[in-house]
Amino acid sequence: MALKEFQAESKRLMDLMINSIYTHKEIFLRELISNASDAIDKLYYRGFQEGQTGLSREDFFIRIDLDKEARTLTVTDNGIGMTREELDNNLGVIAKSGSLQFKKENEKTDGVDIIGQFGVGFYSAFMVSSQVVVESRAFGSEEAWTWRSSGLEGYEIVPGSKEGHGTTITLTIKPDGDEENYSDFLEQHHVGQLVKRYSDYIRYPIKMEMKKSKLKEGTGTDGKDPEYETYFETETLNSMTPIWKKAKSGVTDEDLNRFYQEKFFDWQDPLRTIRTSTEGAATYSALLFIPKNAPMDYYTREFEKGLQLYASGVLIMDKCADLLPDCFSFVKGLVDSQDLSLNISREMLQHDRQLKLIAGRLEKKIAGELKSMLENDREKYEEFWKSFGLQIKYGIYDNYGAKKDELKDLALFMSSEGDKPVTLKEYVDRMKEGQACIYYGCGESVQRVLSLPQAEALKEKGYELLCLTDNVDEFALRILEKYQDKEFKNISSEGLDLQSEEEKERAKELSADNKDLLEAMGKALEGKVKEVKLSASLKSHAACISTEGMISTEMEKVLNSMPAREKIQAQRVLELNPGHPVFERLRALASSDPEKLKLYAEILYGQALLIEGVAIEDPADFAQKVCSVL
Repeated sequence: MALKEFQAESKRLMDLMINSIYTHKEIFLRELISNASDAIDKLYYRGFQEGQTGLSREDFFIRIDLDKEARTLTVTDNGIGMTREELDNNLGVIAKSGSLQFKKENEKTDGVDIIGQFGVGFYSAFMVSSQVVVESRAFGSEEAWTWRSSGLEGYEIVPGSKEGHGTTITLTIKPDGDEENYSDFLEQHHVGQLVKRYSDYIRYPIKMEMKKSKLKEGTGTDGKDPEYETYFETETLNSMTPIWKKAKSGVTDEDLNRFYQEKFFDWQDPLRTIRTSTEGAATYSALLFIPKNAPMDYYTREFEKGLQLYASGVLIMDKCADLLPDCFSFVKGLVDSQDLSLNISREMLQHDRQLKLIAGRLEKKIAGELKSMLENDREKYEEFWKSFGLQIKYGIYDNYGAKKDELKDLALFMSSEGDKPVTLKEYVDRMKEGQACIYYGCGESVQRVLSLPQAEALKEKGYELLCLTDNVDEFALRILEKYQDKEFKNISSEGLDLQSEEEKERAKELSADNKDLLEAMGKALEGKVKEVKLSASLKSHAACISTEGMISTEMEKVLNSMPAREKIQAQRVLELNPGHPVFERLRALASSDPEKLKLYAEILYGQALLIEGVAIEDPADFAQKVCSVL
């Protein structure tokens, strides 16, 4: 019989499909198994509709056979099979799918999942084979037909001799090349691994005859050397029932922990397991895990977020990034849905409405679980926060604070009250009467923050101080702006405003009386500070650095640590403590030794920078100036 040409726009389409669409050649086995599962589903549904009680799910199977010598891999099912016309229509026309047509004609296919909705999955077989032979006999038909093709040149359909309904697809595996070891697809161990990875949850048993060995009877005892004999045993390669589809009462915590460790390669149990499923606009089941510890590469560019995505139990994507927002990128797990639209390769998910609905619901579910953990199991939440709190704070700041309202109540910060982190709500709930702002300070550690000169005034007032020690902290609070109408206030910024009216008036008088001194020191520090002024907030320290404007000292440090960025400098102000003995010395020098006043100004400025955690431009010069005073 003469070959028939494929009815496609061009042979180039098939060439592209075979060589370019799929990233991994091993996908072909998943596609063939999915098609076999579809064929069985169709027959089961047909029997259900027509009242043919002789059909039972337990009777169906998918079988894989390997023949190394002939270099063939065969996939057989006892599903609905195909007539000659169906072979011609479904396999002769690229991108025409019998599964899709079946689904359109049977909108209410309860209990039947049709996986293959675009007809090109079958053609992935040509990635690994030089010839594909399809033998099929339609259910209820007396005739069998054989479809045969070696690729681009076309195909032929001839009468066949298959006994019983169903389809058998035989691939002649290509010879090995310089870069491809096609013989792997003839190894039972490798094929078993592929089935386990991609098709473990197909609802029908996937069987394969496994070659094994056992001790030959009468050997290995009584001084006789052990001898082994080979035998074959048919095994079911897939588990068939996904753990996420089992009733919660039938799955123990140990089952879930073991599944998590094996599936996601973690030696520890997860900190929390989240099971959720919905029906309606987006029907799906999800099994999510919050790890105890962050992976080694979590806070690097190499880390890839994403959930495994299944369509009716078939793995479609190993890491679907679109299902998780960046703020929850630490979550591991999987989603299984039968509603997702897939593009022609089944590897690349089309970003459709269902996917966005699922992603939105998962985000709310994860946020709700974290809030529940915070409220009901604080110790476990604090353990979570040590590993992933930084990501939550990045999430508050990211994308101009798009998710700040959802995340702000999940954030924890250390404070001047004890050694346990606090939420913003806890801070506000215990604010002192008359306290107008939420005060915070920045530093490398809690101790460094508490040692800031301005922190003394807060302590005297009995105000709690949030201690920000991560680079992103202040950026996150700036994005929030307020919490329960309480503004955030950096104690190192201008206008701390902790003085009484009497203290403010006294400071004004002192500033007027020492105008010449302040101007002289400002001139000595020209280019380094915007001005020098007196402060009524300082207690034991002689001086401190504060900033004006949007950029604080801490933000300056963070921004300047980024590569390839123009250097930024905050508008610094040197504040002096008029009650400190050093101030009296400054007043004396203002009239007696202007040059030494300049030296004192530079020393006080350098000292204030060090206390603030800012590196001095010339440490050696600063040391010399200190020595000259000593």
